[in-house]
Amino acid sequence: MPQLSLSWLGLGPVAASPWLLLLLVGASWLLARIRAWTYTFYDNLRHLQCFPQPPKQNWFWGHLGLVTSTEQGMRVVTQLVANYPQGFVNWMGPVMPLVTLCHPDMVRTVLSASAAIAPKDMILSRFLKPWLGDGLLLSGGDKWSRHRRMLTPAFHFNILKSYVRIFNDSVNIMHAKWKRLTSEGSAHLDMFEHISLMTLDSLQKCVFSFDSNCQEKPSEYISAVLELSALVTKQHQQIILHMDFLYHLTSDGRRFRRICRLVHDFTDAIIQERCRTLPDQGLDDLLKAKAKVKTLDCIDVLLLAKDEDGKELSDEDIQAEADTFMFGGHDTTASGLSWVLYNLARHPEHQERCRQEVRELLREREPEEIEWDDLAQLPFLTMCIKESLRLHPPTMGISRCCTQDIVLPDGRVIPKGVICIISIFGTHHNPSVCPDPEVYDPFCFDPENIKER
Repeated sequence: MPQLSLSWLGLGPVAASPWLLLLLVGASWLLARIRAWTYTFYDNLRHLQCFPQPPKQNWFWGHLGLVTSTEQGMRVVTQLVANYPQGFVNWMGPVMPLVTLCHPDMVRTVLSASAAIAPKDMILSRFLKPWLGDGLLLSGGDKWSRHRRMLTPAFHFNILKSYVRIFNDSVNIMHAKWKRLTSEGSAHLDMFEHISLMTLDSLQKCVFSFDSNCQEKPSEYISAVLELSALVTKQHQQIILHMDFLYHLTSDGRRFRRICRLVHDFTDAIIQERCRTLPDQGLDDLLKAKAKVKTLDCIDVLLLAKDEDGKELSDEDIQAEADTFMFGGHDTTASGLSWVLYNLARHPEHQERCRQEVRELLREREPEEIEWDDLAQLPFLTMCIKESLRLHPPTMGISRCCTQDIVLPDGRVIPKGVICIISIFGTHHNPSVCPDPEVYDPFCFDPENIKER
C-alpha cells in the first residue's frame, strides 16, 4: 500500500487511505479559505482607516446597540452626523464593518453606481423574504429589471388618478370615526393607529378592489399584516435570532410562519377568484375594457403585465408583488402623514396657512373633495409635507453591498465586499447640508431656496 509522509506534521509514514487524503484536501481548502479571508479583512481594514469611527461599546460587540429604533437612537444618529458629516464606519461585532454615508456628495456616488456594482444588501432585508418573496423590494439583477418594466403601468398617471376617489372615501370614514369618538367624550386619539388603518383600507381597495371595512371592524388580514411588520422589526433587533434555524424554534418564529401562510392564502384566493370570474372574451379584453373606465387595480395590472417576449408573471410573482405593495405602502405612508399632522399641530401659523390654501381651492365646490389636478395647486401645503419628510423620513436608511471598490469624490475607497449604509435620516439632519436641521421650516422647500442648493 502506498505510504504518505507526514513528517511536516511531526508524524511518520502512514498508509495513504482515501479518507485521509480527503481529510487533507479538506483541511488544505479550509486553511486556504481562512488565509484568503484574513488577507481580505486586513486589506479592507487598511482602506477603512481613512474613515472616522465613533468609540466602540466594547471590542467584541463593536457598535451594536449604539443606534436603536427609539427617540434616543435618533438623537445618537444626529450627534454622529454632527461629528462626522461626510460619513463614518461602525462595526457589527468584531469583524463586520459598515460604512455609513450621510452627505449628498458621498451618497450620490453609491446610488449612481450600477446594480451590479452596488446591489441591494440582503442581510437586513432577508427577514422579509418568507413574507414578500421575490417582489420589487427584495429582488435584484435581471429579475428586478424585468419586473420593474412590467409594473411601470401600475404607476401611470391615468391609473393613479382613479385612486384619489378611493383615498377621499377612506379619509372620510376616518374623519367620521373621529367625530363620533370626540362626541362620545374621547379627549385623546392615537393618530398613528387610525391613520395606519386608513392607509391599509385604501391599499386593499387599490391593490385588490377589496373592501374589508377595517376602519370600523377587525380584519384578520389587516391584523396579520400589522403583526408581521412588528415581528420582522423584533427579529431584526435580536441579533442572535438572525439565524433562521434558531428563530424558527421560537414562538415568534412559529407565529411568523403561520401568519405568512394566512396572508399568502388571502392574496392567492383573490388572484384565483379574479381568474375564475374572467368572462369569455379573455383576460386582455377584460382588462382593456376596465382600463377605459379607469377601474384597474394592482391585481389587474399584474395579470395584464407581459415582458418583451410576451411572458406573463406567474401566480407566485403576482402574489409577491401584491404583498410588497401592501407592506411597502401602508406603514411608510401612515408614518409620513402622522408626522405631517404632528408638525402642523406644533406650528399653528403654518397649519392655518395650509387650511386657508385648501379652503380657497375648494371654495364653492360640492362636494368639498380634493381632485388629482388640485395637487399641483397647493404649493405651501406641499412645502410643509416635504419639510416634514425631511425632518421625519419614514425610512431611516437603505443598504448596498459593494461588489467592487467604490471611490468616493474625496478619494477614499469603500472596499469590495463591505456593506454601505445610506443614512436618509442622517443626510436630512446633516448640519453641513441644512444649517438648522432640527428646525421645522417649510420655506427650506420654497422654489427660490431650492435653486440655491
